[in-house]
Amino acid sequence: MAIRDALGRIQERIQEACIRSGRNRATIQLMGVSKFHSSAEIEEAWQEGIRLFGESRVQEAVEKFTPFKQQHPEIALHLIGSLQRNKAKTAVSFFDGIQSVDRDELISELGTLTAQRDRPLGILLEFHTGEETKSGFLDTEQLYRATEKVLSYPGLVLRGLMTMAPYTDDTTQIRAAFRSLVVVRDNLASRFPACDWSCLSMGMSQDFEIAIEEGSTLIRIGTALFGERYL
Repeated sequence: MAIRDALGRIQERIQEACIRSGRNRATIQLMGVSKFHSSAEIEEAWQEGIRLFGESRVQEAVEKFTPFKQQHPEIALHLIGSLQRNKAKTAVSFFDGIQSVDRDELISELGTLTAQRDRPLGILLEFHTGEETKSGFLDTEQLYRATEKVLSYPGLVLRGLMTMAPYTDDTTQIRAAFRSLVVVRDNLASRFPACDWSCLSMGMSQDFEIAIEEGSTLIRIGTALFGERYL
């Protein structure tokens, strides 16, 4: 199925989820998750209007998007996969945002590396709500401490939170995971009202409609847009 057709179906499903939940479509951003997909597919998605892309591996992103960013400097590229400290320097210089900030040590590394940036690096704190991955902060207290650490580095700026729901057919579990992120966001916003908590990055190809119904402002769509990965 062509990316144009796939995107049309996704947009219809987004709109239907917005109608069900009383949401404004303009409040939801669609990210094209291009990991393991070719430069030609990325170009096709760009031509269909996708302006925000997500990659999981630093080196793969650099190889694919270096020429692409030269041709399309207005692109926004976020890292959504786990970031190892030995890749952090490259990530800071290449990505426009990092969504998968999942531990205090990484905040310290990113804070040090961004000290000389012309503008702060936008980050999301990852909250653990799924069983299939160990990544992410585990509770509100950890997120409180992480927020305080981020605020100590002028080269970093908070943009919100991200999570991955459990990979299951049980919609009750999925919905509960997304609701827990909203609760955590509200607690953080109450404690740190000067921070920007506007981004809730939650929802992927298999569960984005539920995520929208529960308050997502950024959905990360890979398979539903590009089809199955080539790797």
